[in-house]
Amino acid sequence: MSPINYHLYLVTDEIERCRYGLLDTVRQAVEGGVSIVQYRSEKLSHAEQKEQVLPLQEYLRSVGVPLIINDNVELAVEIDADGIHIGQDDMPVAQARALIGPQKILGLTVTTPEQMAAVDTALVDYLGCGPVFPTITKDDAPPPMGVEGWAELARMSPLPVVAIGGLNKERTAAVRATGLAAGVAVVSAICAAENPTQAAKDLL
Repeated sequence: MSPINYHLYLVTDEIERCRYGLLDTVRQAVEGGVSIVQYRSEKLSHAEQKEQVLPLQEYLRSVGVPLIINDNVELAVEIDADGIHIGQDDMPVAQARALIGPQKILGLTVTTPEQMAAVDTALVDYLGCGPVFPTITKDDAPPPMGVEGWAELARMSPLPVVAIGGLNKERTAAVRATGLAAGVAVVSAICAAENPTQAAKDLL
């Protein structure tokens, strides 16, 4: 597999919170420099998610940007997405890897040193760590860890680490300044932006 560019990682919000709808928001964001996109919906049925994600997948393939599916391994396999991202309370890592196969990208959320120590580097490709700051896009998010707390966790990582949680232009700069982030992941900083292209450029 070619090296994955995690530098600016867009996680999509629910469509009603995307100022320009899902596809147009993602298009504008990619024009601004987004290098990887995770489709996430916690409200829609499997069928609704599939209907929403297929046009997005077609566009992302045309521009060579990987599409990651959040949590829904069945959907990722069904549409042959580039990868899957799961949390600690979702499907076991070994089961997810078995279902998507060895060539797909597998990301895992890690929020504690204990979880970090348990990561199987033979199965997982990258880690999403956070929330760095308070976030409004995930109701059940753990307490924010701040840049220093995030950096302590990231230093333990044997894999590329993507920071997530309440990141904006200034906070992203602080995370990148640690030298520990393979990338930063944002949701509302781009999806709710008046100009998603410029918002993405500001986060590079």
